[in-house]
Amino acid sequence: MNDAPHAPGSRGATPQTPASPQAAPERSAGPAGARPRAQESQVAQSEPQQPPKQRGGRNLPAAIGVGLSLGVVIIISLFVVKVLFLIVVVAAASVGVKELTSRLAERKGIEVPLPPLLLGGLAMLTSAYWIGLQGAAASLALTALALMIWRMSRPPEDYLRDITAGVFTAFYVPFLASFVAVMLSAHDGPQRIVLFLVVTICSDTGAYAVGYKFGRTKLAPTISPGKTREGLAGGIGLSMLAGALLMSWLIDGGHWWQGLILGGCAAVIATIGDLAESMIKRDLGIKDMGTLLPGHGGIMDRLDSLLPTAPVVWLLLTAFVGG
Repeated sequence: MNDAPHAPGSRGATPQTPASPQAAPERSAGPAGARPRAQESQVAQSEPQQPPKQRGGRNLPAAIGVGLSLGVVIIISLFVVKVLFLIVVVAAASVGVKELTSRLAERKGIEVPLPPLLLGGLAMLTSAYWIGLQGAAASLALTALALMIWRMSRPPEDYLRDITAGVFTAFYVPFLASFVAVMLSAHDGPQRIVLFLVVTICSDTGAYAVGYKFGRTKLAPTISPGKTREGLAGGIGLSMLAGALLMSWLIDGGHWWQGLILGGCAAVIATIGDLAESMIKRDLGIKDMGTLLPGHGGIMDRLDSLLPTAPVVWLLLTAFVGG
């Protein structure tokens, strides 16, 4: 008979006293504060998976798809019947006005009369196309007068605040867009619009690409933390290159050096316009003006650089090759 003690866990080992119910969970709990694996698995399955965020805050596939779709609409409307593009501009400006006034009402309680703004915007854009800037300026003045009269139907409190916001909206969106209508009315209007759109888009694209890769020095950290000086330089360079090529290819009497000047000025003004809208959105406490365009935000989030650039491009084209 072998009297040697059995090794723990071997066959024939002496049965050990079962642990108390209170002790069992302590052995299986693992490190202090850790959850059992089964519980962790259930929690992981119940928590929704968050999609990875793109650098720069954009959903790039959606943004590219929307951008290409808008490009197709613009090209077709420009080169089939010019007036179709004017309709596109009117629609974009109207939606932009609605977005801006809605955010002002939601975030600041500013009640801007919408009907006179929409009718005034239509008058500004159509008169700019058929009459010229004189018609757009007269329509802006009449829109301001209509806002003053329309607002009289409500109590006088905050009258000046609401009218000021309304006149600002009328100037910022439809009046600045009127310069697009004036460019469109020229004999080579579609070519001028293509030049205007391409140099502005190249400014945004070049700034994003160069800033993404090489951006180190913040341009305006308190206004738009994502913008860098390196990105601005990239946007200016790409816009100048596009301006030089398109000015000599598309515009009758245009020269490459004129395109360099036009592209550089457009890139600077487009950046200022983007920063200006960022200031407005920060004041309102919002990220985007709307949600109409996936990957972009609202219409105003795409018009922010185009609107202030339009009068600059119109002025330079008029100086270089005439109206």
